Amino acid sequence: MDLSSAKQIVVIGGGQAGAQAVFSLRQGGYDGAITLVGDEPAPPYQRPPLSKAFLKGEMPEERLYFKPAAWYQDNGVELMLGVSATRIDRSARQVHLSHDAVLDYDALILATGSRPRALPLPGADLDGVHELRSLADVERLAPQTIAGRSIVIVGAGYIGLEAAAVARQLGMDVTVLEMAPRVLARVTSPVMSDFYEKQHRAQGVDIRCGAGLAALKGDNGAVTAAQLVDGSEIKADLVLIGIGILPNEELAAEAGIACENGILVDRDARTNDPHVFACGDCARRPLVHYGRIGRLESVHNAIEQGKLAAAAILGKPRPPEDTPWFWSDQYDLKLQIAGLSQDYDELVVRGDPEARKFATFYLKSGALIAVDAVNSPPEFLASKKLIAAGAKVAPERLSDTSISMKEIAATAV
Repeated sequence: MDLSSAKQIVVIGGGQAGAQAVFSLRQGGYDGAITLVGDEPAPPYQRPPLSKAFLKGEMPEERLYFKPAAWYQDNGVELMLGVSATRIDRSARQVHLSHDAVLDYDALILATGSRPRALPLPGADLDGVHELRSLADVERLAPQTIAGRSIVIVGAGYIGLEAAAVARQLGMDVTVLEMAPRVLARVTSPVMSDFYEKQHRAQGVDIRCGAGLAALKGDNGAVTAAQLVDGSEIKADLVLIGIGILPNEELAAEAGIACENGILVDRDARTNDPHVFACGDCARRPLVHYGRIGRLESVHNAIEQGKLAAAAILGKPRPPEDTPWFWSDQYDLKLQIAGLSQDYDELVVRGDPEARKFATFYLKSGALIAVDAVNSPPEFLASKKLIAAGAKVAPERLSDTSISMKEIAATAV
């Protein structure tokens, strides 16, 4: 459906995806009305620094913002902040808001993001138990991250380990509890898990894998300890929950928009309603390099889908769909990830993990499908192109550090 003549576009969500859609619409020449609805009081801001530089106090809040507030006014974008959408009336093409206002739309972009999984255990509602997903979360947590205090982090994914690194650098006593047998088990190989576990242990983090958490204990309404299933307790002045996120799909589902662990969209970020698009963490999209659908939780995905939605509305050619990529900063280690490693059948290590500069390559039927590169930008950059091309690379060439990645990329088939 051609929506290039749309007079009113409504964007629900003030994260990376919603902001990118707005920027791309204006950059693409759209001169109609744009309203962005955000349930937080701050203008659209970036989230990755929340568990890193912002939590450490190294980045002021203003640097989190994608654009200064004046940009939206100067570019005719109405920001409705501290307001949530409560209902979508698809037949009338209207969005109902929490303060009883109603917005008409010709095109609607859902960038509703995701929320942390709740800890389904006694004590999860005690004071001192935190999540780390929003600016407000960090504003509550940061004043409590004081040297000498103890923090228990539940979950050894990227957020949990990034927060553990920051807490140690701030002088806190840190314990990480992970139900799985290894850290980062959902997203990477045993080689990389082993490397990061060793790095954190070397920094003084107490990592406990295969640990079953039974409850959080408290005194006078404030958390004091984490109780494990074996009955032992770990002192905790603070607890940070990092056990994954859930897509905010309820608004779409209640409106009859197709959802399945995310709002289902096509390659143009369009839902089963031709007037409604979805992008970012909340969207389940075609993964064109892997021949399946999935939901990606990354800055790259949010930016790309914001651009895709804007292009489709404007009737412009579909922007390129890049290899998925991610990153994580822990201590002085920059992990750059390209591709999705699920279902790999061969693993190749390039470089020496002991040197803290190496890469692990993931192959399936001889084709490169993903890379995890630690302090190794050339491996990351070359692999992005190789994965996008569906290239097959000989494992012995990947492991041979005497052959540059540039040469490997040039000769791959």
